[in-house]
Amino acid sequence: MDDDTRGGDAYDDTVTARYLAHRHSGVASPNAVMEEPAVLAHLGDLSDRRVIDLGCGDGTFADVVIDRGALSYLGVDGSAAMVSIAREKVRSRRARFHLGSIEDFRPQAGSADLVTSRMAFHYLREVAPTLRSIRQALSPGGRLIFTVTHPIITSHDNQGSGPRTTWTVDRYFDAGERRRRWFGTEVTWFHRTVEQYLGAVISAGFDLDVVSECEPDHRLLGDAPDELARRRRVPLVLLVGAHLK
Repeated sequence: MDDDTRGGDAYDDTVTARYLAHRHSGVASPNAVMEEPAVLAHLGDLSDRRVIDLGCGDGTFADVVIDRGALSYLGVDGSAAMVSIAREKVRSRRARFHLGSIEDFRPQAGSADLVTSRMAFHYLREVAPTLRSIRQALSPGGRLIFTVTHPIITSHDNQGSGPRTTWTVDRYFDAGERRRRWFGTEVTWFHRTVEQYLGAVISAGFDLDVVSECEPDHRLLGDAPDELARRRRVPLVLLVGAHLK
């Protein structure tokens, strides 16, 4: 993978299929038992809200947003394979999808009441420019909610076969590029500490509402006590919610 490859570029048809099989694998997926419950808990009432979702993937989140009463949903993703799936599966007239990188997307000023991004910002070399664009896009009092792979995980590549039972944290305070294998291809993540994520949000002009490390939802793993215990060992996801000052 060359240095100019963006996060969404990694998701060709083959990688997309592998990733989505994992993403939608029920309680075996940390997205399902850790990230998604936290997002839903902090999403709130979306009645008549305009939502922009950066890194929308296959569009599954669009249905959640529309079901909660959103006036409109715009999903943005750099993967042509993902956007194609999203346009095929989401039929609501209130939902649209845009093919393009998060870094290059420039929404109209005041065009959103909520901007979300789920598990995408760790693909950004620089997060500050995107946060500034989000601030510009939001209406007065608008909100931002995003999740990323937890910095404990991005600090070091713990890639291995089978379910992990140990995790290594290394070079935690050395922010920057991390390359790793990801569903059969090489991707580049950009590691930042928790402090750096929060500092970037504050510097962009937001007030923090919530910081969550997305503890696994025991209700979803009630029939899998061993998996619940394993998922409680280390945080895998960081969620940050904020609003305009």
